[in-house]
Amino acid sequence: MKSKLRIDKSILLLVIGLLFVFILRTLLARITNPPRLDDIFIGVVVSGSVVMLIKGYRCLRPPDWIMAAVLGVVVGISMYFATLFSPYPFWWIIRSHAGQAVVRGSYVFLAALGGLVIMRMGGPVLFRAARGEWRKSGVSIALGLAIALPLAVLNVFALQMSQGKAIAWQNPLAALGDALQPGIVEEVVYRFALLGLFWLVLRKSLPKQAPWLAGVLVLLVHNYVHFDELFLQAPLAALGMGLIMAVIWGLPLTVLALRRDLDSAMAFHWLQDVTRFLTGF
Repeated sequence: MKSKLRIDKSILLLVIGLLFVFILRTLLARITNPPRLDDIFIGVVVSGSVVMLIKGYRCLRPPDWIMAAVLGVVVGISMYFATLFSPYPFWWIIRSHAGQAVVRGSYVFLAALGGLVIMRMGGPVLFRAARGEWRKSGVSIALGLAIALPLAVLNVFALQMSQGKAIAWQNPLAALGDALQPGIVEEVVYRFALLGLFWLVLRKSLPKQAPWLAGVLVLLVHNYVHFDELFLQAPLAALGMGLIMAVIWGLPLTVLALRRDLDSAMAFHWLQDVTRFLTGF
C-alpha cells in the first residue's frame, strides 16, 4: 500500500505541477503579459540542469563538455545569422538577434550538460555523438531523416490548409541553417534535459515505467507550449490541436529519443523545420 501511495504521489505531483503552470499562465495572460510557456519551461530546465551539474559534474567526461559547448556555439552562430527563424523575445526582454544568440546558445549549453549528467547516471535518452559512437550516431541521423521525410511533407500540406497560403520557396541554405534552432534547441531542452529530469522524479517508484511516463509528459508539455495564444482564445481547440500534433509529430520524436537516441530525434525535428522554412511557413 505504501509503495502504491508513493507511485501515485510521484505522478500526481508532476501532473498537478504542470497543470498549475499552464492554468496559472493562461489566467495571468487575461490581465497582464506573463512570460510565454516555452520561456517558463526553459527556465525550469536550466534551473534543474544547473542543480544536476553541481551535483554530478564529476561524472561528466571531456567529450561531454566539448559536445555541449559545440551545440551551444552552433545554436548561437546560427541564431545570429538567422533570416527565416524569428523567435519571440525571450521573457519579453531579449529581442535582438545578438542577444538571442547569446541566450539560446547559453541555455542549450547548460541543458545539454544537465542531460549528459543524467545520461551518465543511467538516464533513458542516449546522446551517441557525446559518447563517441560516431557510426551509430550517423546511422541514427539517417534513420531520423528517413522517418521524418513523409511527415515533413504532410506538415507542409497541413500548414497550407490551416493557413490558407501557397508555398513560397525560400533560400535553401537559410532553411538548412535556421532549422538548427528548433531541431537542436527544442530536442536538447525537452527530449533530453526535461525528460531526464522527469525520469529522475519517477524512477524510484516506477523504475520500469519511468522512461515512458516521463516521455509522454514531455511530449504533451512540448506540444502544448506552442499554444499560448490559442489557450486564451479557444482552450478546447488548443487541447484538440495539441493532441493531434502530439500523436502525429510528437510521438515519433519520443519513440526515437527513447528507443534510439537524441541524435535521431534532432535529425527528425531538423528536417521538419527545413521543409517548413523552405516552403515559406
